[in-house]
Amino acid sequence: MKEITSIQNSYIKSLLKLQDKSRERKKQGLFIIEGKREISLAISSRYEFDTILFYPEIISEKEILHLFNANVNRIEISKEVYQRLAYRDSTEGIIAVTKVKDFSLLNIQFKNNNPLILVAESIEKPGNMGALLRTADAANVDAVFIADAKSDLYNPNIIRSSVGCVFTNQIAMATSQEIIDFLKEKDINIYAATLQNSNEYHKENYTNASAIAVGTEATGLSEIWREKATQNINIPMQGKIDSMNVSVAAAIIVFETKRQREFK
Repeated sequence: MKEITSIQNSYIKSLLKLQDKSRERKKQGLFIIEGKREISLAISSRYEFDTILFYPEIISEKEILHLFNANVNRIEISKEVYQRLAYRDSTEGIIAVTKVKDFSLLNIQFKNNNPLILVAESIEKPGNMGALLRTADAANVDAVFIADAKSDLYNPNIIRSSVGCVFTNQIAMATSQEIIDFLKEKDINIYAATLQNSNEYHKENYTNASAIAVGTEATGLSEIWREKATQNINIPMQGKIDSMNVSVAAAIIVFETKRQREFK
């Protein structure tokens, strides 16, 4: 088994590039996962792993083999290397170099004819994207569609803020037009969260196949969503501002959808 003790090692330098640069992740077709929980979720979602790096003072090779099969490529790393690679202190001494997945709409499969989909358009902040993925997991939606993506889904900050929910959700990434065409073809109603020409969200019926579309806090959903939606919806504001965090807004509407379906 190989051992790496220097942060000047060329392989370690290539991993640091994977962490920092989206184009490097796309070029290599790889990304990095930290921590047992996140890695376990990726295993459950059938991700393929290229290499496992571990710091033996925190986690043993026996524990590594308990998570993975014996054929996985394993590298023992020093404390210095581990601390350089790890984004946080509580990742249990394990880092997985993982193969990216194809997030094409063609790969989407629904378990029933009445799916619930969360659509997120042009979300820029990794923290917001991570929170949306947590909301989607908590509500057990059928899919998350990311329209006109502004950030790489394998950004370490998205993985961390989603607490691994980037692995638990069925996800597709495409342009807004491609997603709208897909939804229309599948006869899925589109409910666009926007202030323009909208009804209060709780007055709509979401018991049929539905997609809840949310946009950025700064500009909201783009015109194409407002025009192509089955119905525009809003959350009535009772304070002095007219908007809220996108993940909070999504949670309110998605869980209203779940409530209606539970009592259908």
